[in-house]
Amino acid sequence: MANMAYISLICIIFCMQPITTFYIPGVAPLDFKKGENVEVKAVKMTSTKTQLPYDYYDIAIHCKPLNGTKYKSENLGEILRGDRIVNTNFKVDMDVDVRCQTLCKDINLTPQQSSTLGKRIRKNYYVHLLVDNLPCATKFQNVETHETLYEHGYRLGLHTKQTEETYLNNHLVMKLYYHKESEELYRVVGFEVEPKSIDSKRIAVNDDGTCTIKSGQEMQLINPKGENTVTMTYEVEWAFSETRWASRWDTYLAMTDVQIHWFSIVNSVIVVFFLAGILSMIIVKTLRRDIARYNQEDSDDVTEETGWKLVHGDVFRPPRGKNFLAALIGSGIQIFLMSLIVIVFGALGMLSPSSRGALITAACFLYVFMGLIAGFYAGRIYKTIKGSNWKRTAALTATLYPGVVFSIGFFLNFFIWGKRSSGAVPFTTMLSILVMWLGISFPLVCFGFYFGYRKQPYDQPVRTNQIPRQVPEQQWFLHPVLSTLMAVSCSQISIVITYFQLCGEDYHWWWRSFVASGGSAFYVFAYSIFYFFTKLDITEVIPIMLYFGYTFLICFTFWTLTDMSAAAGFIIFRQVEQKPIEYLLLQTSYGEHHWTPPKGHLDNDESPLQAAERETKEEAGLDKNDLEYYDKFEEKITYNVNGKPKDVYYYLARLKNAQQKIHLSDEHQDLSWSNLNDSCNLVKHENLQNILRKAEEFIKK
Repeated sequence: MANMAYISLICIIFCMQPITTFYIPGVAPLDFKKGENVEVKAVKMTSTKTQLPYDYYDIAIHCKPLNGTKYKSENLGEILRGDRIVNTNFKVDMDVDVRCQTLCKDINLTPQQSSTLGKRIRKNYYVHLLVDNLPCATKFQNVETHETLYEHGYRLGLHTKQTEETYLNNHLVMKLYYHKESEELYRVVGFEVEPKSIDSKRIAVNDDGTCTIKSGQEMQLINPKGENTVTMTYEVEWAFSETRWASRWDTYLAMTDVQIHWFSIVNSVIVVFFLAGILSMIIVKTLRRDIARYNQEDSDDVTEETGWKLVHGDVFRPPRGKNFLAALIGSGIQIFLMSLIVIVFGALGMLSPSSRGALITAACFLYVFMGLIAGFYAGRIYKTIKGSNWKRTAALTATLYPGVVFSIGFFLNFFIWGKRSSGAVPFTTMLSILVMWLGISFPLVCFGFYFGYRKQPYDQPVRTNQIPRQVPEQQWFLHPVLSTLMAVSCSQISIVITYFQLCGEDYHWWWRSFVASGGSAFYVFAYSIFYFFTKLDITEVIPIMLYFGYTFLICFTFWTLTDMSAAAGFIIFRQVEQKPIEYLLLQTSYGEHHWTPPKGHLDNDESPLQAAERETKEEAGLDKNDLEYYDKFEEKITYNVNGKPKDVYYYLARLKNAQQKIHLSDEHQDLSWSNLNDSCNLVKHENLQNILRKAEEFIKK
């Protein structure tokens, strides 16, 4: 026993490997030594009132460095966010305080530049700076709770509505915090900015660039209609902090807007769980009652079928617009998979806020590559609902959702360009997105769709009848619009609405369930309208267009987040008194003049039965009212035409009036009413001969 324990210990020691830690790319700490330069960069200027970001140097008060501006090479996410990271004229050294330093001296603003500056201040624009990839924040105190809060960036200035005066924040107090991992190495863990407005007449600039601020209360007033002279200054204060580098982003989680969002999320989760419980009780109670009623039998006879049992043979009847349905379902799967992986990566810390734009970049690339899976499931669903034009539907799946997003984004981008906003997507970036879409996503979706369409369709527990059942008049609450608006808890309400719909003997559930499950998007859009009029102060036309345009894209995304040739025809028979059963065959006026029952190709999104009815009307002049259908007879044969597979569906129908005249189309030159043996001799094709024999057996049974 001791030997075994000794051997086990030796094995464990040999299996032990040294463990090394690593930082996720883009989030590694940067160490500084005392006195080493700490670069201050600018990101952009933003406002919640306009939704239009601008470049830091869009206004003249931000003077450019003597060695020129150098813009950071940005990723896709940063460009789409409107970030334009650039160097600035601030001079900051690690743990070296600066009392007063001149940034720009005596800047002369023209009336046009003054007007632009005044408009930015009135629209409540914030300036965003970076130090060691850490954004600046402004500290303030809640008047009621005396709680210390933070907000992103710092205000460009102040506008008083009472006096209609505009003041510029021309002096910045930069408060930087560091943490020491060793005696010589410093790490930046905090960046606060306290903006002040100081009249330029109170600022005395020295020859070495330092400055002295005279006592007084005068602030830097801006005349939007005239010329102005402005001096920009700053000071730097360093302080030690117990906050470690890994926790330096915690400050931003305490910002006011984040707290409001957390409250809304918790509130929504509680409401959803409450509604889910109620809906579950409704589903269980309704199903128990209906199943108990259906299982009841009288002593003499079985209870008559009612409700959904009457439409069991029509539940899986293919819907109209099956190509759009398959395309939307595929797009929903693509968005869902992209969102799921992004959430997982974010939870693992791979999409850290320090990696600017990483979230949007990852979402774009994941959406592109998820096209393979989305195309596969869309193709298989399309095969299940008996779609025939798979190439067109594959292209529609690859272009429907991204086409809507790209079109609206491209349209709105023209107006953003007109405003010279940094939020405008450059033309080269739009070309790159177009290449990603058409060069990667489109082929992947089509490739996946091809293999999905080749797979066996999803099994259906019941067989679909050939003759559609008439849908009775429905209750008012089952109207498509009302059932969509009732969608709050998406999946469960979709199940409830579909069940009630089937109980009402309405089997057109495909589109209703899809639309109802995404009905919450309508509430989101309605709430965005309410929020716009009650909370926001957006008055300009272009910001309004941007707000509602982007909101529509979000709601459309949320709503979505919820070469096979074919033909069909009828085998028509008649029986006159005691004579043998005779089958209708038509002789074509083209090719080899072969004999077939009336049949033809499916048009667009027709079902095989609809195509058979149409072709019989066109080729033989027989309306569906002239025929008596046999619901339980459906046969399919497959053969190759010019190297491509072709499916032909045959249904069985009796001509009600045996003496009714047949009207041939231009495609046929003759007709024949023949018994089984003569019909088999005429058609010649073995598969069709077998179907005629099966029809004979079915009729005699």
